[in-house]
Amino acid sequence: MFLTISTSGDAARPATDLGYLLHKHPAKAQRFSTSYGTAHVFYPEADDRRCTAALLLETDTAALVRRAKGKGRGGAPDAALAQYVNDRPYAASSLLAVALSNVFSSALRGVCAARPERAAAPLPLRIEVPALPARGGPDLVRRLFAPLGWTVTAEPVPLDSEFPEWGDSRYVRLVLEAGSLTLAEALRHLYVLLPVLDDAKHYWVSADEVDKLLRAGEGWLPGHPEQKLITSRYLSRRWSLTRRAMERLELVRLAETDDTEVGEIDNAVPEDTGNEAEEKPAPLAVQRREAILSALRESGAARVLDLGCGQGQLVQELLRDARFTEITGVDVSVRALTIAARRLKLDRMGERQASRVTLLQGSLAYTDKRLKGYDAAVLSEVIEHLDLPRLPALEYAVFGHARPHTVLVTTPNVEYNVRWETLPAGHVRHGDHRFEWTRAQFQDWARTVAERHGYDVEFTAVGPDDPEVGPPTQMAVFVIRTEKEAKAA
Repeated sequence: MFLTISTSGDAARPATDLGYLLHKHPAKAQRFSTSYGTAHVFYPEADDRRCTAALLLETDTAALVRRAKGKGRGGAPDAALAQYVNDRPYAASSLLAVALSNVFSSALRGVCAARPERAAAPLPLRIEVPALPARGGPDLVRRLFAPLGWTVTAEPVPLDSEFPEWGDSRYVRLVLEAGSLTLAEALRHLYVLLPVLDDAKHYWVSADEVDKLLRAGEGWLPGHPEQKLITSRYLSRRWSLTRRAMERLELVRLAETDDTEVGEIDNAVPEDTGNEAEEKPAPLAVQRREAILSALRESGAARVLDLGCGQGQLVQELLRDARFTEITGVDVSVRALTIAARRLKLDRMGERQASRVTLLQGSLAYTDKRLKGYDAAVLSEVIEHLDLPRLPALEYAVFGHARPHTVLVTTPNVEYNVRWETLPAGHVRHGDHRFEWTRAQFQDWARTVAERHGYDVEFTAVGPDDPEVGPPTQMAVFVIRTEKEAKAA
């Protein structure tokens, strides 16, 4: 995928100021890791009179296939061939839009400390995209860009120049020229309209896409004649999200008509009431703790171990529920335990409450008699921080030696990583993760552990359960078998 941004200037206002606005030096060729490949930024020409910045995106096609799990690009589950024969490496799409937002994030916001007056002023701009998928043809391209102040050239690309009778493909060569737009405005137009013209996105469209659309569309989308089409396509035709976006855009339009603020119009219900707060999804860490607490309550546990307790967030939640009469947090890090003690305010805690909680330093790779006799143990986001060869030691220390009645294990689902737009391809979610498992890998490990140590195991999704890639977090609930159950097994 390829895109160029050009501007012109003179000695007083050199064209090379484009480098300041993009925060990329014209004398350097730079590489950036993106969600699905590597972006390269370089300058084919750079002097006072003319400067051109080029963005080249090399997609990791193998990673695209692996992470999509054969589902097809936003399409049918049987579109396996489309995973291998497609236009992703060549045609501008949502992949390029994401690369734009990652590589030129400051320019998108119009931020430039070195040249603030240039960032706020219109520039003579020329943008070229050699291969742009346009579902709707050149006419739709003009309908989308022309109302924004662009002079549009959209030349259809023939299916095969040697066989003109075959007609044109759905791709166009796009040239945009304008002298009345800032660079930030131009980039926001591209960020929204590239995936709109392709009519597809390479990642799951969730509720936060509405906010992204409204941020990037500020100042131009509310009055655009193709507003409904843009909104629907950008949100992958998800009706509920499209309706929400259209309602908010109508408020913006009314506010502009009345020369007032949106908040002054949309003030019938106080901000802290109604359904808006309920609709906002809780952070994944909160959802994870809620799932763990629910499973512990269901198990009837009173004495609970938090193995790898970190800074004590789960211990703090357990203390708020009187049914948990003894809570022990264990971590190898003295610093983490010190922070946990401060979080829990152990030095100011009442005697009765303090008697319920203990913080211990210890390694989960070794047996520890202090950990025996508990009703339940929690390993929340712990196992992925161990080197794989050390997992059997942890397994024996917890399931073979300590042997709590119930063990809860949560870990990231690597399949869901494809839905994190800003996570580079092939990267794990945290720098200290030694591995991240698919659902099948986690379940195979958990069933083997359960069988070896006399437990039954069930699996629970934590967070939004994506129909294609599953939940962001997976949880295994191990329950020890009774002697009768063990004999029956």
